[in-house]
Amino acid sequence: MKIVDLIATIDELKPNTYSVKTKFDWINRLEHMVQNDIIDTHEGYSSFYTDYDPDLDQDTELMAPPPYDEMYVRWLEAQIDLANGEVDRYNISITLYNTCWQSYADYYNRTHKPRSRGRIRF
Repeated sequence: MKIVDLIATIDELKPNTYSVKTKFDWINRLEHMVQNDIIDTHEGYSSFYTDYDPDLDQDTELMAPPPYDEMYVRWLEAQIDLANGEVDRYNISITLYNTCWQSYADYYNRTHKPRSRGRIRF
């Protein structure tokens, strides 16, 4: 999914008044977590992610491929609910996001070799 498509989707599903810059900040936070917690824990991959810029990167593809890219929509929904102080909605949104995150992490772990951590010596 491209960033521009993600923002259009979230604005249609959950109308809001948050700026594109704020949404990019939220997207960048999630991409950092994907990079650090999922991708960098596997062999053959090293950090390549740098923050997306709203003026330059709207057509950039996000890291998680379909169908796992639903995670981004759920993440933005949760961030909007949290910023609006809508705790009940946030709890539902973050639960949906966590399910999507776990599904993507499981997929990535099944299809990529984990980094070796070396031998443990006693």
